[in-house]
Amino acid sequence: MSDPSEPTADHWRRRAAEATLPTQSFIGGAWCPAASGESFTVVNPATGKPLVEVAAGDTADIDAAVAAAAEAFPGWSGLSATERGTLLCRFADLIGDHIDELALLVTLEMGKPIGDSLTVEVPGAAAVFRYYGEVIDKLAGELPPTSDGSVAMVRRVPLGVVGAVVPWNFPLDIAAWKVAPALAAGNTVVLKPAEESPLSVLRLAELAIEAGIPPGVFNVVPGLGATAGRALGLHPGVACLTFTGSTEVGKMFLRYSGESNMKQVWLECGGKSPNVVFADCADLDKAATMACFGIFGNSGEVCSANSRLLVQREIADDFVAKIVEHAARYSPGDPLDPASAAGPIVSGKQLDQILHYAQVGAADGTLAMGGNRIGKSGYFMEPTVVTDLSADSAVVTDEIFGPVLAVIPFDSEEEAIALANDTPYGLAASVWTSNLDRALRVSEALHAGTVSVNTVDALSTGTPFGGFGASGFGPDLSVHAIDKFTGLKTTWLAKG
Repeated sequence: MSDPSEPTADHWRRRAAEATLPTQSFIGGAWCPAASGESFTVVNPATGKPLVEVAAGDTADIDAAVAAAAEAFPGWSGLSATERGTLLCRFADLIGDHIDELALLVTLEMGKPIGDSLTVEVPGAAAVFRYYGEVIDKLAGELPPTSDGSVAMVRRVPLGVVGAVVPWNFPLDIAAWKVAPALAAGNTVVLKPAEESPLSVLRLAELAIEAGIPPGVFNVVPGLGATAGRALGLHPGVACLTFTGSTEVGKMFLRYSGESNMKQVWLECGGKSPNVVFADCADLDKAATMACFGIFGNSGEVCSANSRLLVQREIADDFVAKIVEHAARYSPGDPLDPASAAGPIVSGKQLDQILHYAQVGAADGTLAMGGNRIGKSGYFMEPTVVTDLSADSAVVTDEIFGPVLAVIPFDSEEEAIALANDTPYGLAASVWTSNLDRALRVSEALHAGTVSVNTVDALSTGTPFGGFGASGFGPDLSVHAIDKFTGLKTTWLAKG
């Protein structure tokens, strides 16, 4: 039963009808129309109808944003780490103060259920800014020993202007993952959000000014990847670029770096994460519940989604039945309804891609559930489970980025490890077993940046998130993320 004191779906629908939506770039602390006068349409995925027209930034707008960031850099980097940290903590407070407004923008632009926007997305972004605000003045430099008694001082220094390109699935959270450590380290930032979800991060940039962060330190230019994204990747004034998105686009940014100023490029490019369930798992109901969360949460639009379920053959049939039972909870509904556990797919294009893979799964294997679009308005899809697949099926090998679970049985521990590692990706993995020795052995053998044991997709602000292979390189979160946005500078004081 819902809490009568909590806002209802009608409350959020009224708020949505009254919402003021940002429509321009935010450069140098001010709203700016696109230099070209062009715009693009942001669509509400719950209805399939236009939400708002937003300025389509291009090369000229990126040039202006980089110039503003470069101008702000000396003043921002000249503040002490404590001063920058204080402003970032104030920013975190302000994000919390505007939780309802920001959550509504996230839900409108990408279809995340309002409950998740309120309890995960916005608080998560605030927590990241607070973490880096609090940690940045705790990081000491180094005094390495020298052979002649001289003094060598090694310290981290900011790189300059950081370009950030972020995806639509966690528009505020992943923006915070990039922006917070970059700003904490003393850099300034130009961020290009995904064209599907520019609204929440545009409002975030405006709140940065209210928090006292100087104009030009944090700039946002919405636009298309082929124009604004490319311009940011090629810009000679950008010292470092950080990106989360597809492996294909990540490779483009590597090329842009080579074609321009050899800027550092840090990539988080998705995955095909395995979830390995052994017969000795102590709580199969919990494992099934978490497996459903790991693939159907956020409508499966998660780079580390546990999209491959590897289950020991002797329990496979019973476990799949549990999956089907628990997956019903993720039947999507109106994202403005707090009772909805899942919302729509972000766009018609993304829905068509996922439906294609469901059709491939039906042809290559057996649909245990789902596989269909729901309704004709909006981009809703049933949670889908596919069994009886061969290891080379596209449903098993490709990152689908939607609510489609591929189930593969295994007989031995060695086979499970081989199947789990049979992917070019290496972002995340999960293991379910009550045997500690097995948990340690398998975790060590799995090729993944994070291995979650008896849970799925575990992370925190204090632990690094990143992977290997086609999943990219350079972790987000934790103090290690600061390394991406700083250079090591040695000052050598010779003995007189």
